[in-house]
Amino acid sequence: MPPSVLQFRNCRILRDHQLLTDDLWVRDGKIISPEQQFFAEKVSADVVIDCGNSIVAPGLIDVHFNGAFGCDFSSSKDIENDLQKVAKGVLAYGVTSFCPTFVTIRHQMYKEVLPKFLRRNGSRDGAGVLGLHLEGPFISREKRGAHLLDSITDFKNGISDVLNVYGDLDNVSMITLAPEIPGALGVIQDLCRRGIVVSLGHSAATLAEAEAAVANGAKAITHLFNAMPPFHHRDPHLAGLLVSDRIPSSETLFYGLIADGVHTHATALRMAHRIYPQGVVLVTDATPAMGLPLGVYPLGCQMVEVKEGRAVIAGTDLLCGSIVPLDQCMRNFLKATGCGIVEALESVTLHPAQLLNITETKGTLDVGTDADFVLFDDDLTVKATYIDGEEVWKPA
Repeated sequence: MPPSVLQFRNCRILRDHQLLTDDLWVRDGKIISPEQQFFAEKVSADVVIDCGNSIVAPGLIDVHFNGAFGCDFSSSKDIENDLQKVAKGVLAYGVTSFCPTFVTIRHQMYKEVLPKFLRRNGSRDGAGVLGLHLEGPFISREKRGAHLLDSITDFKNGISDVLNVYGDLDNVSMITLAPEIPGALGVIQDLCRRGIVVSLGHSAATLAEAEAAVANGAKAITHLFNAMPPFHHRDPHLAGLLVSDRIPSSETLFYGLIADGVHTHATALRMAHRIYPQGVVLVTDATPAMGLPLGVYPLGCQMVEVKEGRAVIAGTDLLCGSIVPLDQCMRNFLKATGCGIVEALESVTLHPAQLLNITETKGTLDVGTDADFVLFDDDLTVKATYIDGEEVWKPA
């Protein structure tokens, strides 16, 4: 029996950088063309769903996500159950796929746990896993933030040091490193040849060092403005990449922004957006405390304390990630920048998919892509989440 054809009517679909009043057609978990349906196959819809004039956007993608609901990817003792719990929980935020992210941990732990984080498609059981984002240990000691000091290292021997720490990179999609570390350019080239996205962060790099890294394949900045020197008129450092004349106009430099109301001031959000809107990738940098009340929770080899609306290393005031979900970050960004609904949505859909080179399947609602999408009201509150055309979350 052929797969059912689903027709979602009364939609405002995010497509081609605008909201279009149209129907969305789905078959076998993919977006299909209505023209093909009617004129070539002469088949009508098996099921028609009225979306009530909702905004219909691709599923949200979080590329910097350390954990949530008490689960810490970097220190999990039960990876499969923790992944499933988090993947199920984030559906309420419209997230249909994400990159589990590791902070710096003890070197001997990487080879043990990385092979267990397999890529997987989303389903009714939860959001999909797009591959790991490894944030450290090849970062600046000076700009380490909440990362474990005695595990931070370098790559004097190039890529061999990276492989000695991480082991197999098959499950890795993205690595954050500091480009000023000697040998970084060769490592960046090698990682890019392996299909791994290199992002620059937790770094004290000069602008020249950052530009050299981009010239050798790096394509992103990790949580812009955080864990890096501030913009300076004599050396703009990493932030200066947004206006660098060394980056060809044909290439897009992406940069993560944590719009949680704590990590990045609204003025900084506006500045970044007005300078380089095409590169905005909103991220949560979520900690295991996301979705939980005040308390103390593990993060890597340290403990996180939630107090006064922020997550800090326990016993300190040092920020160590966020507790605000991605849909709220999107709404915060929209309010702070006035960017408009389309740009706000693309910062959590199209742009992260472009960063990860997965736009053939994710990040748009073009024909042939995965039917992962979210229904929003006009305030960008999530009304329902779909994966493979199947409703996987709606409010109780």
